[in-house]
Amino acid sequence: MSTSLYDLTIPVFIRGLNALSQILEKGRTYAQEQGIDSTDLLATRLTADMAPITAQIQRASDTAKGTAVRIGKIENVVFEDNEASFDDLQARIGKTIAFLEAVPRSAMEGREADEVILTTPNREIAFTGQSYALSFAIPNFFFHMTTAYALLRHRGVPIGKLDYLGSA
Repeated sequence: MSTSLYDLTIPVFIRGLNALSQILEKGRTYAQEQGIDSTDLLATRLTADMAPITAQIQRASDTAKGTAVRIGKIENVVFEDNEASFDDLQARIGKTIAFLEAVPRSAMEGREADEVILTTPNREIAFTGQSYALSFAIPNFFFHMTTAYALLRHRGVPIGKLDYLGSA
């Protein structure tokens, strides 16, 4: 028995987004307890040319919903990338989870070999549904989730591996 693209992606992204939501809540609590301006905390980046926490959440969201759009041929819902607060980011995560929960399993069935084109500012990249999920979408989602986690941890937010894994 093989594992479906749906099972490899949609529930994994939902679990990751729920963990990200809990991590953000711990970040909010930490900022309040320490008297840290939440806007400053969410603007954290490791270096000047790196995206801040807000953008990391936005990219994780986009990657998750984009997977359903590209593989499952689901109509896209565009989020404006204007989140600036913990509440805004939590709302975005919630909207992304709701979008993913509405994806029918059947939309992704049998699409392992279907062509998926990823258009970037510099080029188009061709994948199969399976290679897109396994070599781009899943690693990219976890890159942004990990980066958001690491940026919060760098600022002193008391989170650990179990928070990241969604088990805390």
